[in-house]
Amino acid sequence: MAIVEVELRTADSDGAQRELAHGLLDGLATLFDNAVRRTAELCVQGGRLDPALLDAHQGIEYELALAAADLLAARTVMGMGGNTSGLDAALGLAFTTEAIPAVIERLDRVHIATDLDSGPLHAIAADPGLRRLRRAATAPDILAALGAAVAETAGEIADPVLDEPTILARAAFRRFAADVVAPLAQSIHREDLTVPETLLQPLREMGVFGLSVPEAYGGSAPAGGGSTPMMIAVTEALSEASLAAAGSLITRPEILARALMAGGTEAQKAHWLPRIAAGEPLCAIAITEPDHGSDVASLKLRGTRTEGGWLLDGAKTWCTFAGKAGVLMVVTRTNPDRSLGHRGLSLLLVEKPSYDGHEFTYRQQGGGTLSGRAIATPGYRGMHSFDLSFVDFFVPDANVVGAEEGLGKGFYLTMAGMVGGRIQTAGRALGVMRAALTAAISYAKERRVFDARLIDFPLTRIKIATQAARFAACRHLAYAIGRELDVGRGRMEASLVKLLACRSAEIVTREAMQIHGGMGYAEETPVSRYWADARVLSIFEGAEETLALKVVAKTLLESALNQ
Repeated sequence: MAIVEVELRTADSDGAQRELAHGLLDGLATLFDNAVRRTAELCVQGGRLDPALLDAHQGIEYELALAAADLLAARTVMGMGGNTSGLDAALGLAFTTEAIPAVIERLDRVHIATDLDSGPLHAIAADPGLRRLRRAATAPDILAALGAAVAETAGEIADPVLDEPTILARAAFRRFAADVVAPLAQSIHREDLTVPETLLQPLREMGVFGLSVPEAYGGSAPAGGGSTPMMIAVTEALSEASLAAAGSLITRPEILARALMAGGTEAQKAHWLPRIAAGEPLCAIAITEPDHGSDVASLKLRGTRTEGGWLLDGAKTWCTFAGKAGVLMVVTRTNPDRSLGHRGLSLLLVEKPSYDGHEFTYRQQGGGTLSGRAIATPGYRGMHSFDLSFVDFFVPDANVVGAEEGLGKGFYLTMAGMVGGRIQTAGRALGVMRAALTAAISYAKERRVFDARLIDFPLTRIKIATQAARFAACRHLAYAIGRELDVGRGRMEASLVKLLACRSAEIVTREAMQIHGGMGYAEETPVSRYWADARVLSIFEGAEETLALKVVAKTLLESALNQ
């Protein structure tokens, strides 16, 4: 079915289908809110959420968080109305129609666990309108036609509304990604190389490291507001060519710049932000420790006061780009009283030489050492994640973010930085999904089996349609929340975007790999790299479970208590 036919078919029935979808989503939203309130009641002790009770109900909270992500995405795509093409409207409706049963299933588990009446939920599941909607939007013949339309289109799927500077920047970085990054991506991945200067220097010159740094400090972010949509667009363009060799380069300066803007002294901003924007030095973020993972409040890398600064002792792990980086943002326990939890943490900026390769040792003149060794991984190669060991490593007082007033505020400054890191990671997921979808369509058009092209088989087109629908929903949601972040809203929603986009990247790359058959499992084929790289996205920049429980669910429950 041609694109124009999809548009006409959508136009004929769009109003009725959208009305059905809106009604079902409204009903689910009400039941979702009831489930959140009921869960909050189960987790309250003395009028406040109790940590032990929250932990006891983690299974419920996890389901609520994932349901919240699906609901937010569905309501976002359904709320776009006439701002989308016929093809995009059909993709949005397909995603929503698949999301509704998924949310029903998650809420059913919550209802059973919390003794809520499941009758209203089962009524939605049995609603004849849902059956009609599924027949109209996601029946196999409909999806096959939709997949054919996706394969034929030469334009963007779910192309976001962008201002002219962002459109121009995206075009420039797409050209660079296609001409410079893509030809090197496979060798960097397969030979486990470090990102070369032939990529880094042109990216410095293009200003990629200054996207979150205000213009007053040498970056490109406007003084009166953020530039999150531009950051997402550039990230997506670079990640399409290579997640590890290009798309992830922005994450670390994004986090450090936001942390400095949130709590750095004016002298620190003036010193560090122009250098970050110029990509000299490159940045790394050292948060995770071997025994604590995403449990930031329990970190124990020790900073001990000494004359003129601090001595660091302990270990960090999963510190991406630590070898090549010239400055590390290190979350450090500067107050030895462990009972203070996150209130005893501070941010220290550790300066070191830049090293290529998989291992380094830096010895200071005073005898302190910092050593690192790259962790072997199945994907996400190029930047490398390091285990780090600090032994009496000296950091001057001037490198405590916020100076004396910043002591004990490291957790809050890290969280301020991580909001940007999470939405940027969603942008990385978009790029990987777009690459996988493009590769699947191209291969399906070329590959012949049983005397026909793969694309001519209905199941192939169905797979392409479902991939495209998921990608489109994530793309609409990411840019929508990006705009919210720029006006001071959407912090919790940024975690929802990351949850959905990163899970979706695994699904989309898996299906693209499956369409390739045996060649999809061959390392020589880029789609195998997309799949291996996508797997890390739900782990880095806040593991899926941590975001779901400690950010999304906790925020939802707190909001329910305050209503």
